[in-house]
Amino acid sequence: MTEAMNIALFGTSADPPHRGHQAILQRLAGQFDQVAVWTADNPFKSHRAAFDHRQQMLSLLIDSLDPSAEKVRLYPELSDRYTVNSLKQARQIWPEANFSLVVGADLVAQLPQWYRAQEIFRQVQIWVFPRPGYPLNEADLAELRQRGADVAIAQPPELYDVSSSGYRETDNSEQLPPAVQAYIHDHHLYPCPENSKKKQPTRS
Repeated sequence: MTEAMNIALFGTSADPPHRGHQAILQRLAGQFDQVAVWTADNPFKSHRAAFDHRQQMLSLLIDSLDPSAEKVRLYPELSDRYTVNSLKQARQIWPEANFSLVVGADLVAQLPQWYRAQEIFRQVQIWVFPRPGYPLNEADLAELRQRGADVAIAQPPELYDVSSSGYRETDNSEQLPPAVQAYIHDHHLYPCPENSKKKQPTRS
């Protein structure tokens, strides 16, 4: 009997995707049989770049990974406003797989508020990646477990103090892979903070 695949599910706003995402995906590639990535529209966030731009940047980030991360793939068909719908689609692709939903520590307190959260908890293990500036609150973790969630804390060898919002506020291009930097420049995304007060061109 064939052993079930262990698949990491990683939906991200990718607004823009940065070296922290890159490090997480590289790490997941070494621990799972497959890493399924998609561009997410988080109902709790406002997104600065259009969905198509974010998806293209995420694709470029995946292409920039080390060749050893060949298990990491973009699955546009998993993109949905609600994670429970992404899980339903994933189950159609991999009917017998074991799923781990990867989230950052900043989302732990938010998880119980997600649409049909209990249904999500029944289907996946929650894999939490620590993030600088977002200490894991034991009360939040306890609440997840009380609601039936199987929670695991990832132990990455290195933490990257990088965030999409941090990039948008500082325009620090060192936080991004070169291909993503070039895409942002070519498409005039995320105006620099010092230029934010300048009038932007009106779109027809």
